[in-house]
Amino acid sequence: VDLAAEGLIRKRLAQRFPDHAVLAEEEGSTGAADAPARWLVDPLDGTTNYVHGHPFVAVSMALEAQEELLVGVVHAPVLGLTWTARRGGGARRNGKEARVSEVSSLSSALCASGFPYDRRTSADNNTEEWARVIRQAQGVRRCGSAAIDLCLIADGTYDAFWEKRLNPWDVAAGSLLVMEAGGKVDGLDGSTVPPWPETVVATNGLLHDELRSVLLSEGSV
Repeated sequence: VDLAAEGLIRKRLAQRFPDHAVLAEEEGSTGAADAPARWLVDPLDGTTNYVHGHPFVAVSMALEAQEELLVGVVHAPVLGLTWTARRGGGARRNGKEARVSEVSSLSSALCASGFPYDRRTSADNNTEEWARVIRQAQGVRRCGSAAIDLCLIADGTYDAFWEKRLNPWDVAAGSLLVMEAGGKVDGLDGSTVPPWPETVVATNGLLHDELRSVLLSEGSV
């Protein structure tokens, strides 16, 4: 399904934007290095969910040019939800304006995160950070799709999100959605997006410093 979805997306993009490059999960990077723009595509974010019949699966697509995100869309077909954003044009959920929450304390915040595929064997598996945050937050959820997690920050469902070792196609569209909805996205080290950092942190903006402090409270993540 991943391969079939990506093949269809690549075919449509090639028809509409033949001079654009594409970076997608399954087939990697195609197109000229000096292409005027590049699409970042995850054809099926939440593959494990899909295999198990869990509804949190999505297609994520973003357009960037000169390391600036221009357009983002995340479509969750089973949930019947589509989030869209255009740089400078705001964010929307099913066509209605999306805004981040106004929660200002981590103790009242619903957060989200996830774990890498090699969590059984890697020491850098986010379990220590999860344990620190869950002791401070009202709750922490793991839905299995970073793209949807970011969209739920953008529409105010979640208040804060972090995750380690993600790929550009996982977070590009969702990051633009968060920023256009009034939130903040960067790296745990303070780096901007794009380019894409080791650990992505996204919040409503009000919780950013507090979440970063908790994540770093026992050393670097």
